[in-house]
Amino acid sequence: MDSPQHTIEVEQLHKRFGKINAVDGISFKVEKGQIVGFLGPNGAGKSTTMRILTGYNRASSGIAKICGIPVAADPHFIKRRIGYMPENNPLPLELRVREYLKWRAKVKEIPFSQRRRAIETALESCDLLRAQDRIIGKLSKGFRQRVGIADAILANPDVIIMDEPTIGLDPHQVILIRDLIASLRGRMTVIISSHILPEIEMTCDQIIIINHGKIVGQGSPAELRDTFIDHTTYEVEIHGSIEKLKTALSSIAPELQIEKTSERCPQGFATVEIQIKGKRDYGERLFQTLANCPDLRPRSLRSKMAPLEDVFLAATRRSWEEVDQELVANGEEQAVN
Repeated sequence: MDSPQHTIEVEQLHKRFGKINAVDGISFKVEKGQIVGFLGPNGAGKSTTMRILTGYNRASSGIAKICGIPVAADPHFIKRRIGYMPENNPLPLELRVREYLKWRAKVKEIPFSQRRRAIETALESCDLLRAQDRIIGKLSKGFRQRVGIADAILANPDVIIMDEPTIGLDPHQVILIRDLIASLRGRMTVIISSHILPEIEMTCDQIIIINHGKIVGQGSPAELRDTFIDHTTYEVEIHGSIEKLKTALSSIAPELQIEKTSERCPQGFATVEIQIKGKRDYGERLFQTLANCPDLRPRSLRSKMAPLEDVFLAATRRSWEEVDQELVANGEEQAVN
């Protein structure tokens, strides 16, 4: 039997706690081997959705499937196909790394004849061979995160779910964990929940943004920018007054704005950020206009991609506005009644 194209399938998933819709009819699919970022403000429904996928919570309605099998139909089977690394990974600090993985291999019901090979593969994949005999409590946080990932991939699961895998790490450790997660691409489907948006963008193929229990944005970083960012941004290093720059650029587009200006360097150049409404490419016109202005001396010009933070804010802001409209409409309806 062929494995399904989509490792994760979610259809009209709901989870209610009393009158609160923690998850409100979300649907999405994740292809085999993809790395997906799961983003949202605190209380948006991310953790509840992940607990449903792992079989720890039951949905109020809707369907969640892992490898084509409904989670609710066989939670034990599903737990064997998923590796989970929580944010505050409760590792036993008194055990050595290899001892811990031996115990976890037994808990995960890996056949005895395969355990040694599974442990060696996990240690090698996470660059833990040199630390395998060290006590976990004496490891740095970066090494402990690697132990958590080694545990998650130990049984060679189809899906790995990670909650804030790089939080609290120094820049060098972040790079190591990022590279480790990227090495899983194509082998396992990975879902990462994180508030560190640059890491999500550098690591993930697809991003799902959730707010108020609903999906408010979904796609690749480029697709999300195309949906939520309604302007183009350029950064220019310029010698000359900002007022003359504004005058020179006023003919290019009516809604051109100068957003940020840096302090001038010793040579007299300032870095200026320019935003223009719409998605046309104004790069050549900007360059020609600046080059032909005798009072201005440009040193560099480049287009600037909107950071994922701007996309996230735009997507969640739109959903907040929809909620406000619903509240106003409900209030007016109650007033009429």
